[in-house]
Amino acid sequence: MRFVQKLPDANELIKENPLTAEEKSRREDLLSSLRAILSGKDGRKILCIGPCSADREDAVLEYAYRLASLREKVRDVFLIIPRIYTSKPRSTGTGYKGMLHRPAITGKDDILAGVTAVRSLHLKVIRETGFFGADEMLYPESAYYIFDLLSYIAVGARSVEDQGHRMAASGLDIPVGMKNPLSGDMTAVLNSVLAAQTAQTMIYRGWEVQTDGNAYAHAILRGYSDVSGKARPNYHYESLCEFYDLYSKMALKNISVMIDCNHGNSGKHYEEQIRIAKEVLSVCRDYPSLNRFVKGLMIESYLEDGSQILGGGVFGKSVTDPCLGWDKTERLVLELAEMRESG
Repeated sequence: MRFVQKLPDANELIKENPLTAEEKSRREDLLSSLRAILSGKDGRKILCIGPCSADREDAVLEYAYRLASLREKVRDVFLIIPRIYTSKPRSTGTGYKGMLHRPAITGKDDILAGVTAVRSLHLKVIRETGFFGADEMLYPESAYYIFDLLSYIAVGARSVEDQGHRMAASGLDIPVGMKNPLSGDMTAVLNSVLAAQTAQTMIYRGWEVQTDGNAYAHAILRGYSDVSGKARPNYHYESLCEFYDLYSKMALKNISVMIDCNHGNSGKHYEEQIRIAKEVLSVCRDYPSLNRFVKGLMIESYLEDGSQILGGGVFGKSVTDPCLGWDKTERLVLELAEMRESG
């Protein structure tokens, strides 16, 4: 292990690039709305939507501009949160790990520059579109560089069984979604939710810290892989009923689930997200108890359909998992809104 370069103190970076008082107020209003949805006081659904990975600032901003316009058309039924995932887990530890690692997509890994680039991107989205985005907690300590800019954070399937991620989630003031592990073990994800909702004492950034627990931690169903490596879904009615029964038996402050329409649920066939999203909302419409349980959807979407190799050069096309292009995305969101309004 070689120490390459010292990263900036997170508090200093925050002080250099802080939110204004007005921006902090808007963020608190948004968090109040998210908490109301997760607690069942607001009947809208959360729609966490955007690129698999935020690979370049200009394309992410263009996507956010378009999403901001769409937001106004569906605000009565959806609270839209843009995916601005600047950190990406890798099963083998190789490949593109996101802007945090590689701020210039065709350049080399440089986490020092990445920390600044990631904060800059989130701030630009806030100031140019009014959105406060979602990101993934790849490393518990890296979340501190941007947690004050986010409205939502996810703990991925490869991290959800890690004690450090669970305990760090308990100390955040924003909703945290805990994805089911790749194995599909539902007990593991519920243990993660319980740990995140519970007050903890832990080591964080060189300190002994205490947390109050995060009452708005919840599960995300993203599908799983069976013993042969084949993708299997867990968003169907039967899976939701089974998971609701397991959830209800635990002493949790909040019983909520988000459905990830891609990954194992779609088998990474990105266009299947259209059918999956509609099926989930149909189940919610027909079964009131599941409607209260399912608080929203996650959809992977970018400017262009599909994916490309790293450095492929197509503006707004994913370099990680394939995504729905904008035209399909806009049509889908409007159709989902119509389903909710008519239901």
